[in-house]
Amino acid sequence: MPHKILIIEDNTNNSTLLWDILTFHGYQVSLATDGQEGVTMARELMPDLILMDIQMPGMDGMTASGILKGDSATIGLKIIALTSFAMQGDQEKFLAAGFDGYLSKPINTRELPTLIIQWLAGKEPS
Repeated sequence: MPHKILIIEDNTNNSTLLWDILTFHGYQVSLATDGQEGVTMARELMPDLILMDIQMPGMDGMTASGILKGDSATIGLKIIALTSFAMQGDQEKFLAAGFDGYLSKPINTRELPTLIIQWLAGKEPS
């Protein structure tokens, strides 16, 4: 059975790119376009991995992740922060906030499949 991955991303170009790569590699992919929808879908689907955009209108990724990590039913979900505003110290900030990993945009499409495998295995990408 393929791994389930939930993409929570408000930018259509980014979500389409992620969708295309992940479905090509055999993952079962679902898409939410904002934090609130993402929280609802994460609770329903219980995905193996969530790729969470940080900057979204309405509920941002930090808030959505905090809700999921603060709920005993979803605390174990693996959530990867996606951000286009990569600055020094961001990775440490996101990991300290409870994210399981960090990916800066633009996304390296050749590297992404390897990173996904490592995150699904519970390993820190090298």
